[in-house]
Amino acid sequence: MPYLYSAPGPQEPPTPKDARITHSSGQSFEELRRACLQTGVLFEDADFPANSSSLFYSKRPQIPFVWKRPGEIVKNPEFILGGATRTDICQGELGDCWLLAAIASLTLNESALARVVPPDQSFGPGYAGIFHFQLWQHGEWLDVVIDDRLPTFRDRLVFLHSADHSEFWSALLEKAYAKLNGSYEALKGGSAIEAMEDFTGGVAETFTTKDAPRNFCEILNKALKRGSLVGCSIDIRNAAESEARTPFGLIKGHAYTVTGVDQVNVHGQKTELIRVRNPWGQVEWNGSWSDSSPEWRSVGPAEQRRLCHTALDNGEFWYSARLRVHFHINYLTGWRFRDFRAHFDKVEVCNLTPDALGEEAVHRWEVTVHQGSWVRGSTAGGCRNFLDTFWTNPQIKLSLTEKDDGREECTFLVALMQKDRRKLKRFGASVLTIGYAIYQCPGQDEHLNKDFFRYHASRARSKVFINLREVSDRFSLPPGDYILIPSTFEPHQEADFCLRIFSEKKAITRDMDGRVDIHLPEPPKPSPPSQETEEEQQFRALFKNIAGEDMEVTAEELQYILNAVLQKKKNIKFKKLSLISCKNIISLMDTSGNGKLEFREFKAFWEKLKMWTNLFLQFDADESGTMSSYELRTALKAAGFQLSSPLLQQIVLRCADQELHLGFDDFLNCLVRLENASRVFQALRTKNKEFIHLNINEFIILTMNI
Repeated sequence: MPYLYSAPGPQEPPTPKDARITHSSGQSFEELRRACLQTGVLFEDADFPANSSSLFYSKRPQIPFVWKRPGEIVKNPEFILGGATRTDICQGELGDCWLLAAIASLTLNESALARVVPPDQSFGPGYAGIFHFQLWQHGEWLDVVIDDRLPTFRDRLVFLHSADHSEFWSALLEKAYAKLNGSYEALKGGSAIEAMEDFTGGVAETFTTKDAPRNFCEILNKALKRGSLVGCSIDIRNAAESEARTPFGLIKGHAYTVTGVDQVNVHGQKTELIRVRNPWGQVEWNGSWSDSSPEWRSVGPAEQRRLCHTALDNGEFWYSARLRVHFHINYLTGWRFRDFRAHFDKVEVCNLTPDALGEEAVHRWEVTVHQGSWVRGSTAGGCRNFLDTFWTNPQIKLSLTEKDDGREECTFLVALMQKDRRKLKRFGASVLTIGYAIYQCPGQDEHLNKDFFRYHASRARSKVFINLREVSDRFSLPPGDYILIPSTFEPHQEADFCLRIFSEKKAITRDMDGRVDIHLPEPPKPSPPSQETEEEQQFRALFKNIAGEDMEVTAEELQYILNAVLQKKKNIKFKKLSLISCKNIISLMDTSGNGKLEFREFKAFWEKLKMWTNLFLQFDADESGTMSSYELRTALKAAGFQLSSPLLQQIVLRCADQELHLGFDDFLNCLVRLENASRVFQALRTKNKEFIHLNINEFIILTMNI
């Protein structure tokens, strides 16, 4: 009988309809299966074909894989045989022990398992060669559809398989996870907590055994009873130690599953035991309380049966968590682990809700999710060590309004996850080093600038910047407004991220970079000829010389004069304005609609040009004649454009060079196109509010891409 903890109270599995359809056809699992049954043809998944592209991306298979359906491997295949249990998970030739450890842990939570492995499928009536699994990704559930063709060699599954070779749910789940990440090879190497989160939508907490609290066994016990998924591992100091076996039969750098915590009575004294499973299905601990150790002789047969103790080498073993108690002058001075703490370094707990495992009460957490990006040149500012760019990172305002019950502070948890790095491995991407900092909000309702971070320290931050998919920590701060800044450690590194904020009481969050606010002053009207100053009279004479007898400047004439004037300026880097750019300028300033600039229009533009030139020089910090793309946000704001991060990212991609610099011609083109787009938008909205259904941010992005 499986050793399972039952979750407290009734727990209905979430309804499958909540998961988003992901198949390229746009059809659901049921629709695809129905179509196959109607045609009598077994499903073949074109999104994840049965060929080498789904296996490896960096090498060719070393053995001739043959893709076979379960009915071609065994006579009577079963999807699930006798219930899905941890013994159904045996590792094959793929280095994904972390995934297998998570699947083994998943089997201990029946409700979570029913969500990931929907029970509406089998090899019996209704079989059509199609299966589906539901996996969590970055804030939403996805319904992943696969066919049941599996890679084999000599009629045996090459990768994950069940101890019973006629059972296939675990092998098919591994295939669905491989599809989600692009290939089987993408599953090599990882942390069990990553898959645990993808199976639950939960949030991770990591404990190092050397710093574990005194009641750590109690914490693990509560975690398992609440349905949390729990794994453990031994750290490695270098690559040579990976999967090295210790004298006690443990594997370094290997992911194990914690499957149970219990007590056993030995000679009238209670001993704490932790049960651990190796996803290899073999190779076990050989120390005290191992399968064949003498300690079990002191335990009666009934107690052994209760603990499901067996001497078989099935990869699962009990492990002593005995605490040695030291007394000094009749009081307790310290506790320490004897076996578990001495041999395992890290324990990872994936909580279905981030309730503190050390507390008795189960709280209802409020959750908000922010999706964002770090884009080189605009929002990839790196950590606080890089002050010149740190302020350009995405900024999220967090308002803590209610204290926790019975406390003076507000508890919240921040989980920052970088997205799709495993899927992008085939393109050379790696997991970036990430973290975050939290600052007291100074009261202004806008993106904080460099000077703020120069003079203010953070109120809280992630414990470390680390190259893991997710970094999460728990905090308690007084009520108030805070700015949360997620970042990579190094600047200029690109990735998408998902930021989740859990709070015990309702908290209000807002993206400080999502608003577009444009304030454009009306151009001053030129003085009548009779009231012109000497300087204005000289400017009118210049205009006559350029415009000719018709007193209007064409795009070609404007191109000539601007290039002639701006190329003489020694303090700005200027290439050349194109004819298209000059036509855009005329489009911006031409109020009469004749496609040319009259004197008053030309003069208004010239005033703008002087203002924009001064702005450019102001933000050319190193006097190189160029502007850093990271300064563009502030320069545009000074020109009247407060832009959202997505819009700023689009502009940098279009205007900045490889070194993330803009010359004056790039800056001028950017301002002209922005002002053109915003004036057109305002005119359309004024004329007919129902005519356009885009907001100004969407409209400008659309016009900038035309």
